[in-house]
Amino acid sequence: MFPGFGTVLNVVTVVAGSAAGLLVGHRLPQRTRDVVTDALGLVTLLIAALSAAAVLDAGYAAEVGESATVLIVLGALLIGGVAGSLLRIEARLEGVGAGLQRRLSRAGDGDGDGTGGGEARRRFVEGFLTTSLLFCVGPLTILGALSDGMGLGYDQLALKATMDGFAAIAFAASFGWGVMASALAVAVIQGLLTVVGVAAGSLLGDAYVSAITATGGLLLVGVALRLLRMKPLPVGDLLPALLVAPLLVSIVAAIRS
Repeated sequence: MFPGFGTVLNVVTVVAGSAAGLLVGHRLPQRTRDVVTDALGLVTLLIAALSAAAVLDAGYAAEVGESATVLIVLGALLIGGVAGSLLRIEARLEGVGAGLQRRLSRAGDGDGDGTGGGEARRRFVEGFLTTSLLFCVGPLTILGALSDGMGLGYDQLALKATMDGFAAIAFAASFGWGVMASALAVAVIQGLLTVVGVAAGSLLGDAYVSAITATGGLLLVGVALRLLRMKPLPVGDLLPALLVAPLLVSIVAAIRS
């Protein structure tokens, strides 16, 4: 498949899920939604394990030494986690999303014509913003789009597309057409991240890509634990680890040379 196929698939599932939500409404019982979420969590664990297995890649071990492959991933998570927690990335992302939602929701109420147009606009804006944030702000968005761009496959985005499709059904039943419009945000944001992945894949060697992939696999474990409602890990605070991992590979490779 071509780079960006995962994003195209994600856009299609958001549009299809929104259409289903508009047509049939919010009819799935809670127990069914819980079962679907649990299944997605288990599949996320499988993808996480396959990604983390990149720590065993021969090229990665040859570049940094067999004893350093796991240590680099550990160091990336520790350093990245400390940096992310000090920067409060997770809290800032949530705060930005909540602030934008409140601001645009107030703007949607500002029609002032008393005809109900303000309410319709508010629902459209709230649906668009809420689902855009849900579909575009998260570790799976970044990991999946970068992996797709680097030619590592679109498995992660396929998983995300499935989750977004089911979520779109429920949100569209409540907010209407604004949910379907969020497909534009998915296309733009994930498309740009995919382009970054294409550039990174052409600049970084196999060892660097393996380190990023293995580190990302452990971040996916955090996503899975959230989906399974086991532990709400602040995965957003760990995202800097994706930048630290290739830096540590460079340092270790330079020391060995």
